[in-house]
Formats: sequence, structure tokens, C-alpha cells
Amino acid sequence: MTQIESLNWLDGNSIRPYVYVRQENRIHGPGRRFELDWFPMKPLYKNPLHMDEVDFADQILRFEEKAFSESNMAMPRWVFYDCAVVPGFVAGFAIHRSKAPKEILDLLEPKPESEWVPISLFIIIPTMGKREWVAHNLCSVNALLPRGKGFYGLGFLTKAFGLWYANVEVCCGMTQWTSPAVRLHTHYGPFEILTAYTPVHSYAQTLTYRANVDTSEWRRFFTKEDDPHFSDQFEDTGILVEPDNKESLIRLQRRIEQENQRFFLNSAEIRRQSLKDPLKIYVKRKGVPS
Repeated sequence: MTQIESLNWLDGNSIRPYVYVRQENRIHGPGRRFELDWFPMKPLYKNPLHMDEVDFADQILRFEEKAFSESNMAMPRWVFYDCAVVPGFVAGFAIHRSKAPKEILDLLEPKPESEWVPISLFIIIPTMGKREWVAHNLCSVNALLPRGKGFYGLGFLTKAFGLWYANVEVCCGMTQWTSPAVRLHTHYGPFEILTAYTPVHSYAQTLTYRANVDTSEWRRFFTKEDDPHFSDQFEDTGILVEPDNKESLIRLQRRIEQENQRFFLNSAEIRRQSLKDPLKIYVKRKGVPS
């Protein structure tokens, strides 16, 4: 990955991946499912059940709160514990304190004895579905740093590391249609729409998705190439959805509920278009395995 000049920060020395996980939830044979050499460095392990690791959690929660405060979606501390680190784990990247820019230290306020400072987080939780995990939260300090001070691709690589570490085959998640995060989430595998309109959520115009994890799509996030096989596997339904139009989302949701079909988005279109531009809806071609 460091062949891409803008990813030189991922050197495995001053910045390393971490896994904030209780001992019982550690993955046996992390990364075995994927033929991928992006994460050769040994991760830092932090145990949320140990009192001496609480400062690491405090720092995670500080930048998570700041990142989501504007949307009023910051995570309560008890949710972080009850719903994230007890059933699942948190993965991300951490920078050695001696190499951390002043902006990050001022932002996260680590205690003097803390050697490593978290700069991103991805919460992933196993579900009752076979081989399925749910992506609960993803953010990084990039959203809080001055332009030009962030780490290129940090958010994308944070989620990629978590999926890689846990050997995830199927990932579900939630995001908002007009959020820039849509461009990121659609690059982990074929992107299926589970809900287009979600009134049970605090934000009804939430998109629920499912992806069969495919690392070839990860590479295209950085190369900006189109999937050469997309048109062989998917066909345009003629349906357009308007991401910022409630009625359009509801119409698509009704079709999802009433028709025995699975609907997909094209990551390349989302990457090229404005977040509010209409999006084509696709289905798998006949004969293509589901």
C-alpha cells in the first residue's frame, strides 16, 4: 500500500493498527480469509475490561463525540461498552505519542502515561446471521483536523483493517444517503440496499446496506478504476432514486418490501457524482450467483 505516495504514513512504526477487544472476543487467525498484504504490522491489543486501558477509551470517545456532535449522533458511553466492546470489538489506527502532532494531542488530551493515541475507530459486532457482522460506527480524527493535516485514506483503511482482522464475509451497516461516507462504504464489496427509508431509525432517511466483502473493490477505492465486471453481473432496472428526496426513498423502500429482488448501487457512479444526484438501481443478471 505504501507504493501509493499519499499512504506513506502507514509505516507500521509510528502508526500501527489497534484492536480494543476483550480477551474472549479475539479473532483466531486474523486475516486468514484474505489474500492481502496491507496489514503486516502487529496490532496493538487493548483490553476494555482492564482499568488501566480506560484512557484509550476516553480518547476514542472524545474524537467520536466531536465528529458526530453536529449530527447529534454521538455515541453514549454506555452504548460504547454494552453494545460495542462487550459483544464485538473496536479496531483502528493509533499514533505513537512522540510522533503525534500537537493538534491531535490537544484534541484527545491523552494522559502522560499513555504511549499510543488512537486516531480512528471502527466498531464491528457479530450478528445472528451466518458469517454476518454489523458495522456500527466509523470515524477518524481527519474530520477534526485542519485541511492538509489529516492522513489520506485513514477512514477507509480503518474499516478495511477491521474487516480483514475478523475475516468478515458479509458486512451490514447503516449510513445516511447524502453523507460523504456513502462513497467509502460502497467500496468494500457489491453494495446491496436492505432499506432505502428507515423510519425505525432516529434519522428515517437512513440507508441500510449489505456487502459481500471483496478486497478487489478495496483497491479500486484508491485507483479510482471502475469494476470491469460490473456490467457482466448487474443490469440497470431503469429505477432512479433521489438521495435527498424523501418520497423517492419511500417509493424505493416499497419496492424492496414488495418485490422478490435484491437491489444494488454502483460504487463507481457514487464516486463520480454529486451526493444529491439521482442514482441508478441495479439487480443481478439472471444466472449470476446470489
